[in-house]
Amino acid sequence: MSSNRVGLGTSLWSAQAHMPSVLDSRVTLVAGDGAYLTTSDGARLLDATAGLWHANVGHGRESIARAAYEQMCRLETYHVFGRFANEPALQLADRVTAMGPIPDAKVFWTSGGSDAVDLACKLARRHWQLENRPDKRIILSRANAYHGLHGFGTSIAGLEYNRDGYGSDSLIPETARIPTNDLAGVAAVIAELGPERIAAIVAEPVMGTGGVIPPEPGYLDGLQRLARANDILFIVDEVITGFGRTGVMFASERFGLQPDMVLMAKGITSGYAPLGGVLIAPAVWGRFFADADAPMFRHGLTYSGHATACAVAATNLDILEQEGLVERAAELEGVLARAVKPLADHELVADVRSAGFMAGVQLLPEVPGEAIADACIAGGVVMRAINNNTLQICPPFVVTDEEVSRIAATIQDALDGFASRR
Repeated sequence: MSSNRVGLGTSLWSAQAHMPSVLDSRVTLVAGDGAYLTTSDGARLLDATAGLWHANVGHGRESIARAAYEQMCRLETYHVFGRFANEPALQLADRVTAMGPIPDAKVFWTSGGSDAVDLACKLARRHWQLENRPDKRIILSRANAYHGLHGFGTSIAGLEYNRDGYGSDSLIPETARIPTNDLAGVAAVIAELGPERIAAIVAEPVMGTGGVIPPEPGYLDGLQRLARANDILFIVDEVITGFGRTGVMFASERFGLQPDMVLMAKGITSGYAPLGGVLIAPAVWGRFFADADAPMFRHGLTYSGHATACAVAATNLDILEQEGLVERAAELEGVLARAVKPLADHELVADVRSAGFMAGVQLLPEVPGEAIADACIAGGVVMRAINNNTLQICPPFVVTDEEVSRIAATIQDALDGFASRR
């Protein structure tokens, strides 16, 4: 069946969208500068979500565009398969591993976060095969977790609606969920499945799409201890939290974690080009670099280590460092927490959570989250409803204190308007 609508973009099938609704209500963006976006009808919107959690340095950075242009003029890209490499991929690898939370790490570049999830899960299973422990195949992830929507990401999704509809419980077999913020429950799942069958645990330091859920004190450290005690690889998904979102370069540093792998994307380029990667500890990468008899990890993507994307990432990291934006994110954490705290008392709000420079305002189940988000957009602030009927707040690091207050005030106005019509 084809749509009978005509007009610009009716051929586009949008991601994660109910298309009959989207076609009548699209917000088409034509420009961005700093923390603001401009729509095709001239509206200027404060970007309270940093796109999809990624626009850390803000929109419209000429220096990043120039870096991309200059790199494309030299060499747009060349693959990093086999003996080939390109300079930006090599230079960025050294820079990111030096700033990352894993000592003496290697990095395997990907095209984004979902690619990084697939790579890490494959590598975890390959690791145990080479350890002559072939039964260790199960990948554990947390209830309400989101790890992208590639094959493994869909399979380990803790958001059940992202797993449904494909004819099986898991696209890739041998995955299971563990409780969020409940170490006793995690230990029970490990005991029930058998640690001899579990390859890895994948966890976000702060759950993003699951509803901006911070870790309970001691939970992440306890999760890491359980993994170590049971010979389970510990994979930390920092696709959202990496590159400053929690006031340090990586949330693993904030929470004292020493993972076997770290997933990254989004903030590494602030969305100016698609790039992701996996930082890998020596215990995992060592055998692949050991000697002439070392095994191969037969994985790769056409755009792994894309030269232009890596040049963009380098300039993005320059901006973070030169403008002190990670430190600024640490300052803004308190500003945001204070701004959203009064919303917890609103009659339509179930809970307010903040962690790092992000927050979630969870609405009561009967309140239409999408309608509240739409009202915020009408009020000049981009808002998005995510899991658990939660409004996502995750602004670029370049916002002012006043703009953070404006985000909270716009949510307040949208809730007040809905409440008055009930």
